[in-house]
Amino acid sequence: MSRKLCLAQEPNADELLSTDAFALLLGMMLDQQYPLEHAFRGPMKLADRMGGFDIRKIAEAEPEEFEELAATPPAIHRYGRSMARRAQDLARYVIENYDGITERIWTQGDPDGKEVLRRLKELPGYGDQKARIFLALLGKQLGVTPKGWEKAAGAYSEKGSRRSAADITDAESLLEVRAFKKQMKAAAKQS
Repeated sequence: MSRKLCLAQEPNADELLSTDAFALLLGMMLDQQYPLEHAFRGPMKLADRMGGFDIRKIAEAEPEEFEELAATPPAIHRYGRSMARRAQDLARYVIENYDGITERIWTQGDPDGKEVLRRLKELPGYGDQKARIFLALLGKQLGVTPKGWEKAAGAYSEKGSRRSAADITDAESLLEVRAFKKQMKAAAKQS
């Protein structure tokens, strides 16, 4: 991973997301029922509190201590303790299935887009929509474009769209994505 992401809208947090694939995976997992940029700042909060960001330290941390660390204000999420448990589950899963090397989710065995999507959907804290958004983020912003990734990511892969984290490249596009989501919620309430 070498491209500069702008999801957290905070230089240090975005640098971590841009250089550590597990931090990005965790930030995406935290992006639910919480403002997007704050969710993506979660990994940096953990790094600051743990003396660095390390998938193995997260996985092996004593659960109650890790929950406390994650829930201490400013917490990593509105539901800091439950998200701490999910973060540890995610870290353990990546260690058990990919030897702790997050990039293997999208590189191991030269998978196509459909397979990468399947692997993402198996992750703790990831459902179909989150997996498609993450696949689109990989393709649109990080140059990870396995064969068929656009089809697997669906509408999230559309060029020029402003529907998800995959489309956020600066403060303006964050506002556009937020406006799109608000519009979709309003439309859903009317139907």
